[in-house]
Order: sequence, then structure tokens, then C-alpha cells
Amino acid sequence: MSSQGLAQSTDRMRDAGVAPAAVDVFARFYRLLESGATGMIPEADVEPLTDVTHRDDLHVPDDTAREALRRTAVIKLNGGLGTSMGMDRAKSLLTVRDTDPQRPDSGPLTFLDVIVAQVRAARHTTGAPLPLLLMNSFRTQDDTLAALTPHDDLPVPGLPLDFLQNREPKLLATDLTPVDWPADPELEWCPPGHGDLYTALHASGALRALLDAGYRYASVSNSDNLGAAPDATMAGWFATSGAPFAAEVARRTPADRKGGHLVVRRSDGRLVLRETAQTPKDDQDAAADISRHRYFNTNNLWLDLEALAAELDRTGGVLELPLIKNTKTVDPTDPSSPEVVQIESAMGAAVEVFDGAVAIEVGRDRFLPVKTTNDLLVLRSDVYDLDDAYRFVARTDAPLVDLDPAHYKTIAAFDARFDDGTPSLRAARSLTVRGDWAFGSGVTVTGDAVLADPGGSARVPDGAVVGPDGVSD
Repeated sequence: MSSQGLAQSTDRMRDAGVAPAAVDVFARFYRLLESGATGMIPEADVEPLTDVTHRDDLHVPDDTAREALRRTAVIKLNGGLGTSMGMDRAKSLLTVRDTDPQRPDSGPLTFLDVIVAQVRAARHTTGAPLPLLLMNSFRTQDDTLAALTPHDDLPVPGLPLDFLQNREPKLLATDLTPVDWPADPELEWCPPGHGDLYTALHASGALRALLDAGYRYASVSNSDNLGAAPDATMAGWFATSGAPFAAEVARRTPADRKGGHLVVRRSDGRLVLRETAQTPKDDQDAAADISRHRYFNTNNLWLDLEALAAELDRTGGVLELPLIKNTKTVDPTDPSSPEVVQIESAMGAAVEVFDGAVAIEVGRDRFLPVKTTNDLLVLRSDVYDLDDAYRFVARTDAPLVDLDPAHYKTIAAFDARFDDGTPSLRAARSLTVRGDWAFGSGVTVTGDAVLADPGGSARVPDGAVVGPDGVSD
């Protein structure tokens, strides 16, 4: 390892037109990586987070809530392609509902359509202008903006609809020089993790535009989490709290043993986000103990834009987030391709940057991410209704779905096996499918349903019931 790799990397970034602040952020992380930093957060250095106020216990006057929402912008992270599900375009363009319940003749709804509808509904009920800004990546920007063209009432004068996430070179694990991959030069680049939100807001001018237009707060979430709809009560709570930063957390269940969770640093009492990649191997059992570490990070955040601007101005756009070292192959689909290091950071990790940062507990209704086709099946099913504000309302507890990845992992394969509609899951506790099953129309799943591998292609008949003993008429 040497400064040669850093020089080559930063030259490549400048030649590609990457913002100077993003180059500086990369250089900071590179030096940390080169010095041997791993970003690990040992269990001995932290205490569990306890006694968090619940959103349902908030008492915010209606006028306070509406006034706070008038000064709030909605920011959605929209840089993901959904490559783990075989997609090659913005994940938010994936269909989440076959029909719009309020406009049945308008066709299917994508994640992006629901986000737009949620913003419109909140504007209508509160009178807030509620600008929507998407943080796109260089791979999602064109498709996303094209999809927004019909929504001509969406833009707020003087504010952009999107700003661009930065990019950085993948580094060869052997010497930390930027990798060359002539077979697909785009694979030489990677996003810097969603911690790039702050640098991208600053470098793009979007942060200054929001402040100049009179917006003080931002609600930030992932575009694949449709639970994070605009919430005036939360906006009012955050505005009156005086906190510069707030993280929404939810109670962990056995299904949440992995993943980022908030802890309290012993040395100074600050809240800290600890991701799985930052947990030493010997501490993984302790980190997975949901009775000890009770809250996971939903990645829904509230930002005081004035406090953020002041900190970014102080640091020249380089927010001092912890390093996350992510080791992969240069071609994610080819495990024999060279091993690379991706330098990343998490936007939730900014909780430790701000004095007075707080956490608030929310229900699972504000955390409905879709990371796999298992999640997508549940969200498309009758487990959820869409209310008048386009919020997903659970009619029953969501079942645990486990579809055979050999046959359902990609969207194309998944859709082909549910081309006659999504089965009813309202009476199901779980659904486990092994092998290649296609589903007919009007199928109902009950209890702890299991479909065993049929040894070839098979089909659940129209109107059948799938239960613990398989298929019945």
C-alpha cells in the first residue's frame, strides 16, 4: 500500500468530473484504510440504547405539526439498481401493486408512483409544499427522471427534483490501486454508500437551495421503504425538540438479529450506529442479542438543515463519518473476478457527529423495506391495504416468506411464477417454497405453509389452498 493508489484514484475521480468535496471525502477514507483502520466497533466500547420515546406517545399540537411540515423537505435515496434481484434500472421503478386502489383504470403502481402519491396526499391534507428530492446515482438518474415526467405538479419552484450521488473507484484488495476492468468499465466504479448523502447535498447545491427557499428540516429514507411516508406529527416533534439530528429506530425481532443498530459509546455517551460490517467476529453474538440491543436502525432520519450546513461548512464538505470497508469482487456476478475493496459510509452514522442527536422509536409500519422477492411478495399481497394517503396498512401480522432462491431470486423469474396474481397471505404465518412452483389465480396460503421440491416444474392450481401439508383443493 502506498500513496500511489490514492493519487491514481483521486486523479481518476477528477477526470470523471466527481465533485471536489467527494474527492476529499474519499481521500480521508483512503488514508484511514491505508493506516489499517477497519471501522470496527467492539462490544466492550459501547452500551445498549435504552428508554427511547415512542412515536405513538408524542403529543404535538396540530398547528405545530403543520407548521413544521411546511418547512420540511422529503429526501429519498434512489441510487439502487436492485441488482440482487436481477434488475438493471432504478429499483424504485419496480411494480409494487398491480392497480391503484383510487384509480383502478390507471395501471400498476411502482415504488416511485407510491412515493409521489404519498407526497401529494400529505400536501393536500396539510397545505405543506413538501418538496421531494431524490438522490439518484449515475445509473438511476435518467430512468427515474423520465418516469417523473408525467407528474408535472410535483416540482417545487426553485428546487431540483434530484441531485446526484457521487462515485468512486473500486480498489484492488492486494494493493489498494484502482481496479481496471475493460470487460465492463462501469464496474470499475461504485457508489460511496449512502453516507455520501451529506457530501452530495452540499456539493450539488441542493442543501443551499433548500435553505434559501426557507426549508429548515428534511425527512430522509430509502425509496424501497414505503413505510416512511410524510408524517406531520414526527415533523412537529423534531422541530420542537431542538435536536440537530434524529434517527428512527424500531424494536428488533429474531428476524432482525443482523443489521445496523444504535448503541451508546462508553467514552462520551454519544449515540453510534454499528453496522454488521463494523462488528468484530468475537462480538457478533452479543450484537445479535435482541434482548440486549433492542433497537435496529430503520435508516429513516430527520435532519436540521441549518445544523448540517454549519457542520459541512466547518469541514469543507467532509463530514467525519466512520469508515466501512466492504470487500467484494469487481464483477458481483463473477466470484472468480478480482477481489476489490469498496470504501463506504452509512448516512445513519452521522448520529455520532452531532451534539444532541436523538433516537425515536417507531412501529414496523414505518419500516417496510423490499430487499428480496420474499419482501416483495408480502407487500404485493392482501396483507396490506393502501389507505387514502397511500400508506401501507397491515390487516394482519406479516408472514415470513422464504422462496427458493434458485427459482425466485430475480424479478423476471419471480414474476413468471406469479403471472396469474399474488396469492392471499392474510391467513398465513409463513410460506416456505422449495423447487420450481408456479402459482395459479386465487390461491390462498394458510398457517405455516410449505411447498416441497416437486423435482421439476409444478403449478399450484387456480383456487387451491396451500397449507402445512402442501396443496389442497
